[in-house]
Amino acid sequence: MALNLHGVTAVLLPGTGSDDDYVHRVFSPTLHGLGVSVVTPPPRPDRLLDGYVDDLDEAARSGPILVGGVSIGAAVAVAWALRHPASTLGVLAALPAWTGSPEGAPAALTARHTAELLLRDGLGATIAGMRESSPAWLAAELTRSWAGQWPGLPDAMLAAAAFVAPTSVELEALAVPMGVAAATDDAVHPVEVALEWVSAAPRSALRTVTLDAMGADPTVLGDACVTALLDAS
Repeated sequence: MALNLHGVTAVLLPGTGSDDDYVHRVFSPTLHGLGVSVVTPPPRPDRLLDGYVDDLDEAARSGPILVGGVSIGAAVAVAWALRHPASTLGVLAALPAWTGSPEGAPAALTARHTAELLLRDGLGATIAGMRESSPAWLAAELTRSWAGQWPGLPDAMLAAAAFVAPTSVELEALAVPMGVAAATDDAVHPVEVALEWVSAAPRSALRTVTLDAMGADPTVLGDACVTALLDAS
């Protein structure tokens, strides 16, 4: 039976260094069209992971919720869902970055390196270097979100880079449907990780996009994730 999302609350968590503005633009158009109330808590750099858990706990006090997010936000959300099966209706996992240990994962290595640059060179110089090596749309997004999280941003990045995501064995216990979206040309969030998540979780599906498509319209990522969730249900 297809998942009926009308009247449901979805709590969506940003990725490392990103913010609630971006994750809201990614997910809210598609979810609002399905009658979903969208909650996108702002990241708290001084307690990034614990803050996300608190946000999920608070939202679930009113009843079961849809959970998800981008990158580290997706990992925290699925970990929470595994601990709170009765409070979870489904999971929206966009751009999962690693399975289990972060050791050697490109996203974790990037976060740690960026944190080191921020601590050594400061925000302005690190943003300037990031803008030289990133697509224009991503550079614009990160310039805004990094400035908004300064000076706590390095701590947030280091905390995210140390997070142990659910393992494949743990994902096998996920009872609710999960929609996963990956970008086929994203080296930081390899599509192979998304395939690991979908191969492990019993009720899951994958849809893919490209970075160029995301840059032109961020809603394509959220739409892919929601479509995958409906496929999985």
